[in-house]
Amino acid sequence: MTVDGTGSIILINGTSSSGKTTLVKGLQRTLPELWLEMGIDRFAYALPDRVHGEDTWQQLFRYVRPEGRADGPFTIETTALGHRFISGIHATAAALAERGLNIIVDQVLLDGSWLEECARLWAAFPVLFVGVRCPLEVVLERERERGNRTPGQAEAQYDVVHRWGTYDVEVDTSVLTTDEAIARITVAFDALLARGTTGLRGGHS
Repeated sequence: MTVDGTGSIILINGTSSSGKTTLVKGLQRTLPELWLEMGIDRFAYALPDRVHGEDTWQQLFRYVRPEGRADGPFTIETTALGHRFISGIHATAAALAERGLNIIVDQVLLDGSWLEECARLWAAFPVLFVGVRCPLEVVLERERERGNRTPGQAEAQYDVVHRWGTYDVEVDTSVLTTDEAIARITVAFDALLARGTTGLRGGHS
């Protein structure tokens, strides 16, 4: 909690299977105060499987393959409902931080407007923007090993998620151990607090 009683936010961005969840849990164990984890997966678990007979996730994010193809690589298109879903996550983080809770937002930034919204909603709070990188072949292997992700999801995200803004700190989970990555993030966060700045730096590309 900051001196004015508000919380801080750590925004962690990277593809699915890049190691974000492991880093979040490690940060929760390492950072001295209470930190809540929230993000796209946490909110996804609150969704029903189907609405009006249609898969719920596909009503938010559509996996689009080239015409005539039933398998293989795809792109991800966010629907209007999906954008509202993401906006709700960002607004929830702001509301919690306003009440003095520290938040780690685990996100997959598929659209530059999402980061712009974070910059606007979180302007009053200290915000650390963390990029989690990992080579595609490593991410794909992790995706296969997990077995609970749509095959090809991480590949569809890979060339998109790091297009937006400038990170305060980046970690490569294929090179750094979990402890090394957490230490790097912690040092960056301490430096952020020491500067006394608020808002999301690099929130616009």
